[in-house]
Amino acid sequence: MNRETQLTRRTCLGAALAAFAAGGLPLLARAESTVKFILPNATGSGIDAITRAAQPALAKALNASVVVDNQPGAGGVVGLQALARSAPDGNTLSVVSNNVVIFPSVLKSLPFDMPGDFTPIAVVGATPMVLVVNPAKVPATSARDFIALLKSKPGQLNFGSGGNGTILHLATELFLEAGGATARHIPYKGVGPMVTDLMGGQIEFATVALPSVQGQIRSGSLRAIGMLSPQRSPAAPDIPTLAEQGLTNFSVDAWFAVIGPKNLSAANVNKAHEAVVAAFNDPAVKEAMAKQGNTINIGTPEQAQAAFRSELAKYAALVKKVGLEPQ
Repeated sequence: MNRETQLTRRTCLGAALAAFAAGGLPLLARAESTVKFILPNATGSGIDAITRAAQPALAKALNASVVVDNQPGAGGVVGLQALARSAPDGNTLSVVSNNVVIFPSVLKSLPFDMPGDFTPIAVVGATPMVLVVNPAKVPATSARDFIALLKSKPGQLNFGSGGNGTILHLATELFLEAGGATARHIPYKGVGPMVTDLMGGQIEFATVALPSVQGQIRSGSLRAIGMLSPQRSPAAPDIPTLAEQGLTNFSVDAWFAVIGPKNLSAANVNKAHEAVVAAFNDPAVKEAMAKQGNTINIGTPEQAQAAFRSELAKYAALVKKVGLEPQ
């Protein structure tokens, strides 16, 4: 290779590197980027099932590798703290449940401000929740029979949740309040370990996102008592709602949203929002959401900002209603 050829190649390489550094090369010509979704939930949770089902479509829409990083702990506080500390460059996002708007009412101190330390991008949809029992420990097959059993053993049965102040915890407390019954709460570090103990008989019952326990309900290792949604879920049409079993107007929502760290630029918010819309309109993702029973209704970033603030007030009132003391 002669000196002239070497100089020409070096010149081209230098120009290419300069263009890359300046952002001048087309996106497809750059090294593939990575977008990390920090989930403040354990593997096996409803949020985990939703995110992993959408992962390939999100990667396509973002033109990036998408990594799902489960960081459970303290009911979700650990993962949210990690997100709050992330750089606002659009490369770290999260899918969260409405746990995030309950925490300020049930925890005495938080290592972040909700929603001030985050950027709500989109409320994506809702997940049905179901009250389930261990069939070997609980003979009841209906809400009426189960409430009667709870009343006959006040404070003696144990229920689990993914942590203090989570939507699963609050939903069960609301059920107990509506039924005039009491039970002992056992918080876990995640839904997966809680479901394992529920099947093993260490606890008697729990409220869980339907996608987390569909298989266990079908196999008979868990028994569904009732759905907490106002209508039956198309994914489990045989399970009656608690409302139709005598708890008139009883309904507890479990929604999920995409958020980022605070100070996310408008361009990054729009990019993430467009990717969420594209991913959840993907036919394979639509099919997965339908099987899980999730309802998809994606709002705008502006609607997400407003929803977070209104839901904070809503759940503060519900926490006060059931008398939960901040931990």
